[in-house]
Amino acid sequence: MAISVPRRRTSSTWLERWNPEDTREWEAGGEKVAWRTLWTTTFCLVLAFATWYMVSVIAVRLPGIGFQLSTSQLFWLTAMPGLAAGTLRIVHTFLVPIVGTRHVVTFSTLLLLVPAVGWGVAVQDSGTPFVVLMLLAFLAGLGGGNFSSFMPSTSLFFPKRLQGVALGIQAGIGNFGVSIAQFVTPWIITAGAIAVVTGPAQDFTKNGKTSALWLQNAALWYVPLVLVAAGLAWVNLRSVPVRARVREQLDIFREKHTWLMTSLYLMTFGSFSGFSAAFPLMIREVFGKLEGAPDPLAYAFLGPLIGSASRIIFGALADKVGGAVLTQVSGIGLFGSAVAVTFFTTPSHASFPFFVAAMLGIFFFAGIGNASTFRQMPMIFPPRQAGGVIGWTAAVAAYGPFLFSMLIGAAFAATAGPNVFFLGAAAFYLVNIAINWWFYARKGAEKPC
Repeated sequence: MAISVPRRRTSSTWLERWNPEDTREWEAGGEKVAWRTLWTTTFCLVLAFATWYMVSVIAVRLPGIGFQLSTSQLFWLTAMPGLAAGTLRIVHTFLVPIVGTRHVVTFSTLLLLVPAVGWGVAVQDSGTPFVVLMLLAFLAGLGGGNFSSFMPSTSLFFPKRLQGVALGIQAGIGNFGVSIAQFVTPWIITAGAIAVVTGPAQDFTKNGKTSALWLQNAALWYVPLVLVAAGLAWVNLRSVPVRARVREQLDIFREKHTWLMTSLYLMTFGSFSGFSAAFPLMIREVFGKLEGAPDPLAYAFLGPLIGSASRIIFGALADKVGGAVLTQVSGIGLFGSAVAVTFFTTPSHASFPFFVAAMLGIFFFAGIGNASTFRQMPMIFPPRQAGGVIGWTAAVAAYGPFLFSMLIGAAFAATAGPNVFFLGAAAFYLVNIAINWWFYARKGAEKPC
């Protein structure tokens, strides 16, 4: 049944009726509105992910331009955006039914200017205190928080039969923001042509050689893009007339499947987000002392790229074969890849390609699970609860960069390597393989999906 909008809401922001399951309404114009909303919010989400992960690539270069930071401090910088993102996603989970898609997307996109400008200024002075860098790293997590309002919003615009495709496209392309940050940064920080706008170069030293670097470009190039995205959001987006107070939305926490799906999504997106943040520093710490050591940023972007692509591809497949079976494949693949990594963490040129290959396996299987779990949740829960559960699980999984960076940093401090962490992750994957099989994937499961 369609939902009528209260009269106090203006038509410029709120749709009067919305029922995507009604075929006639869908074909009469609903489909056009839904896809316009998807592409606009996806563009904004790409920038949100890119600004969220810009610290992971900036941190790798900070020692080379004169910042005196320890390995532990560098991992702390990559961890802080995840701490902020997870916390802010809890808030974002409840925003759409209260203030609507248009306002949430527009203003949360504008907030990305804060970390972009802040980092652009801070890296130009190697005397910037560590506490200021930590604050700016935390603020980069503003972008990570947006996911938990953007995705539930998208789930309201599409019928159930297309939610796997729609959510897979949005999350997958949005995840490409990580790769964009890690791929574009090595190029744009050497672009002196825009220095007249962004400021003077720093001296970057590596292996005794010094070159000019504009590290501020890694953050400041997002500023015009953010302004364009916010403008598009305000012009293109409208809000679905679905209302719920925060207290009404809290009923999802009485459902055991909320917690089970939280664990499964922490396995999948937690791995994607956590390793996306830590991958460049892991390469630097394991292989950085080799003669002719590999450049972390030349390889780090491949992981998020593969994970994002597999999320898009398997989002469509999940609509056909079901989410639970693909989540099972994801869990088994993550377990095997995590164990495989431990065989190739000896710092040598011979082991490096196998280390990268095993890590890319983790990203590939995490992408599959990111798509399949988002197919499972709309099938397990009714529409209003599904949006809340999607937002909540995404919030918890967004702590991945914080948890993974901290635990990997602790593993390096204790054992001079990351293997202890990977074996712990493998054990966590095994637990989730069992959860998914018992509740969702096996014949006679409680919630087959």
